[in-house]
Amino acid sequence: MIKKKFGTAPVFFTAISTILGAIMFLRFGFAVGNVSLLGTFGIIAIGHIVTIATALSIAEIATNKKVEGGGEYFIISRSFGLKVGASIGITLYLSQAISVAFYIVAMMEAFNPLLDWVTDISGYYLLDKRFISIPVMALIAWIMLKYGAKLGLKALYIVVAILFLSIILFFLGNTNYVEGYPISVVFHKIGNGMDFFTVFAIIFPAFTGMTAGVGLSGDLKNPSKSLPWGTLAATVTGMIIYVFIAIKLAYSANSLDLNADQLIMSKIALWGPIIPIGLAAATFSSALGSMMIAPRTLQAIASDNIIPSKGINTFLSKSGEKTGEPVNATIVTSIFATIFLLIGDVNFVAKLISMFFMVTYGSLCLISFLEHFSSDPSYRPTFRSRWYISLAGAVMCIWLMFSMNFLYALIATGIMTTLYVWINSTNKEEKGLEAIFEGVIFQTSRKLQVFLQQKNSTDHTEMWRPSMICVSSNSFNKLDTLDLSRWIAHKYGFCTYVHLINGELSKETHELAKKEMQKLLQLENAQNSNVYLDTIISSSYSSALNQAIQFPSISGKSNNVVLFEYAYDDDDFIFEIKKNIPLVKSIDMDICVLRTSSKGFGYRKEINIWITSQDFRNGNLMILIGYIILGHPEWKKAQIKIFAVLQEENMQELKSRLYHLIRTGRLPISKNNINIVTNSGKEDLKTLINDNSADADLTFVGFNDSDIEHNSIFTGYPNMGNMIFVNSIDKKQIV
Repeated sequence: MIKKKFGTAPVFFTAISTILGAIMFLRFGFAVGNVSLLGTFGIIAIGHIVTIATALSIAEIATNKKVEGGGEYFIISRSFGLKVGASIGITLYLSQAISVAFYIVAMMEAFNPLLDWVTDISGYYLLDKRFISIPVMALIAWIMLKYGAKLGLKALYIVVAILFLSIILFFLGNTNYVEGYPISVVFHKIGNGMDFFTVFAIIFPAFTGMTAGVGLSGDLKNPSKSLPWGTLAATVTGMIIYVFIAIKLAYSANSLDLNADQLIMSKIALWGPIIPIGLAAATFSSALGSMMIAPRTLQAIASDNIIPSKGINTFLSKSGEKTGEPVNATIVTSIFATIFLLIGDVNFVAKLISMFFMVTYGSLCLISFLEHFSSDPSYRPTFRSRWYISLAGAVMCIWLMFSMNFLYALIATGIMTTLYVWINSTNKEEKGLEAIFEGVIFQTSRKLQVFLQQKNSTDHTEMWRPSMICVSSNSFNKLDTLDLSRWIAHKYGFCTYVHLINGELSKETHELAKKEMQKLLQLENAQNSNVYLDTIISSSYSSALNQAIQFPSISGKSNNVVLFEYAYDDDDFIFEIKKNIPLVKSIDMDICVLRTSSKGFGYRKEINIWITSQDFRNGNLMILIGYIILGHPEWKKAQIKIFAVLQEENMQELKSRLYHLIRTGRLPISKNNINIVTNSGKEDLKTLINDNSADADLTFVGFNDSDIEHNSIFTGYPNMGNMIFVNSIDKKQIV
């Protein structure tokens, strides 16, 4: 096992050397000249809302669990799942790798005075900057491949020392531009300067270095200590230095010079040449830091087998036997960075880099925010941020992305979406987007259920909606009951489907229950179902039903409907249903009995509802359930027909009540589909149903308590399709 070798200092120096980089030397004067000192303070403040929130989030996450190799990628992938983590991680790696080239290109600005001197002396522009940048790239790659991060950090300490020396000499310089510190200088800016967010987009990369040290997570002795302390210290130090540099610039030069001269700091410093030297040191250290971090991110991605090639994953995840350095990942990163150096123009890519970093920072803040609300007992960080700080950081990242450059924000989003789709197709067994909000959804659901339970009204007639429960052992033999359950639960209702496993509770039946549950979930996932599934092990149907109807509903209220099922030729189970109906009635639950036939649900075009003057109480419930079923896309072309079987003496009154109910209830039932059947008592109701509804895809028939005593209540429909017999405990209001 390779010994972890680094403490807090490498995290701090890697981060601070990236923070105090090229943008500070080349663009801070430009910012003050275009948006004034006050505007620059605004840029620093807004930028650090993001960076400080991210640093606090990292500190929180790092003190909760061990952060292994891969830094930010490891944190995001272990929190949001590998699919989301890899989508962000790959773009993060590309940003880190391209940053190497970006910093080296910026470093070439430090050689402008030398190149200008050569041109003045010789009269010729003798040197292409790539003749310097490519050897510098080779030097950095050689340091990392030959000696690894240990020597890289030693070199980093040297260049950081030069960097701080250049900043000190800058502050010691004096131009006598203004005497004292008049307040008016705070507002000075050029007349036709760029707008605030354009300048912000140019300056923001200066703030993105604070997470650079996180990439060393796999090499730290104590990540839970070094990551938060090193990251926070670098972030705060960088912010303070930026504020004072902006002040020094505003009081040392006029707005026109600040805007026009990239190296204006060299004219202010006590010794001018130290600024190009400091720029070279800053950009070299940033490039070196990125070169240490990017291969570790790539190695971590490959170690998780994200790339759909075992050979490539094995190659990239390989470490040096003695040093533990990501040798192959470093080679690939070096080649990648060199290609962009040869291209020369990295401006387009640099804008995308800012977007990818924004997504990364936003993700880290979002992880911290969600963990505050997930109430995960395993989340016990020794350092805690505040949820509103993390939320502010996440929101600011999204807002700033689109404020800085809407087009580039869309391109970055499109790239990451494409990556997610690709990774999702090659890593189907891994968690996807659902992993992001899993804990929060769990807690929200729990709190809502408790709230609904506490506010539960005793009035079952108002605002009624079905919360149905069904116990069945025929889950895989006949899908009619599962189909009816998902139609009920699709939009308006709730349904709990309990698969019965006959037997006594034991290790064997428990394992069987888990396997059956997985089969059910696969079956329902394919149907895009909203049914809540469960299993129960019991020696009898009655015992299972007795337990199940006492289950809490997923709606937050009690279950209010029991769904029985039987096949048209299963007379034995009719007896089982009739035996258990009194049990259900005793706890005031409505009853639906699904009688399945060989026709099934037919073409799902027509629902018939039969209402008699003796069971008008059931009519409203049948109409409501029929309407709920119509809400499913599979029944979108269906219509409801009502058959009202009325006695002549009260027909007009009941007919008016029915029309009024349909009209005021705004039900999608045409008046032409309301059929009034006069029954003088000569014709049996079953005969009427068989004659008129044989071609219906689903038929509702009500039954009363007194009907249960008759053995033929659920029989006598030989040619019918599927039927639902309904018994309501009270009259439901259709409002």
